[in-house]
Amino acid sequence: MSKQYKAAALISGGLDSLLAAKVMLEQGIHVEGINFFTGFCVEGHTAAIRKKHQDKPKRNNALWSAEQLGIKLHIIDIVEEYKDVLINPKHGYGANMNPCLDCKIFMVKKAKQWIEENDFDFIITGEVMGQRPMSQRKEVMPVVVNESGAGDILLRPLCAKNLPKTRPEIEGWVDRDKLLAFHGRNRKPQMALAKEFGFEDYAAPAGGCCFLTDENYATKLVDLWQARSTRDYEMDDIMLLKIGRHLRPKPYFKLIIGREEGENKFMQGYSKLYSHIKTVSHAGPLCLIDGPADKADLEYAAQIVARYSQGKNQDAVTLSISRVGEEPYEVTVKPLTADEVKQEWHV
Repeated sequence: MSKQYKAAALISGGLDSLLAAKVMLEQGIHVEGINFFTGFCVEGHTAAIRKKHQDKPKRNNALWSAEQLGIKLHIIDIVEEYKDVLINPKHGYGANMNPCLDCKIFMVKKAKQWIEENDFDFIITGEVMGQRPMSQRKEVMPVVVNESGAGDILLRPLCAKNLPKTRPEIEGWVDRDKLLAFHGRNRKPQMALAKEFGFEDYAAPAGGCCFLTDENYATKLVDLWQARSTRDYEMDDIMLLKIGRHLRPKPYFKLIIGREEGENKFMQGYSKLYSHIKTVSHAGPLCLIDGPADKADLEYAAQIVARYSQGKNQDAVTLSISRVGEEPYEVTVKPLTADEVKQEWHV
């Protein structure tokens, strides 16, 4: 009997990685998926919190892809290791804070370590030449191969015919004639192939779950680093940057104000870690205080929070202020007006 070769597929949850893995399965390759958890791709997280997104599917698309393919998925936590990729990217950032090329190199390098430890033969990705402006241009695709150390065992099934032959092709582990030559940003070929394979309800073809590509999120991350005078972060920071209204009335502290019931409930879980303010006399948001605010700062913050409550047009709103490790106390304040809540505070 001939050997069944084994490939580790980088499964992001997107359509391309789903199709790349399926193309290999069709050739009789044993495929298992790897999904690297950086903390910046928490699919379904926002949808699960906010009521306005209740119609969106609350699922992890990588797990969903593995289920459609009938393969095992290994989810690997790289949160701590990934910090250096984000903070010190050799190849710089994309349009926002996305270190896409460094990220791809890092993940392929980690995948190479994984296949060596688990006796797999090669790596596959869903990359398509010319699709991503930073990490999938023709001239940078060899950079991933070389700097990751993957060499000729990195196979990109969706665009392999546009690239030099890899070891799996040269040695006949896979049939190059059955590989593809997709290129550019047009997703219609992928959608047609998905239909051929019978895949439905997959993630948006041009989508992505990385918050670092989002301009608003990137702005908040940079603001966090500037305020703390250090380019570092923890998982709590990653999560809280995704929700709420972020206002910075003073350079040394920021308000994270819930925008609706779902966010307020989620933020309640952080109420023992952060000083916080909540309305008492009127319905309103929960507000977390990120930074060393003193008593006067907190009472000023209460006026801001009152502005976002149902008492915003009243002369007085009562709020509860809780500082970490201290008993809460109440204050009654006059809400700031819309003009007094300055636009430059918004992060």
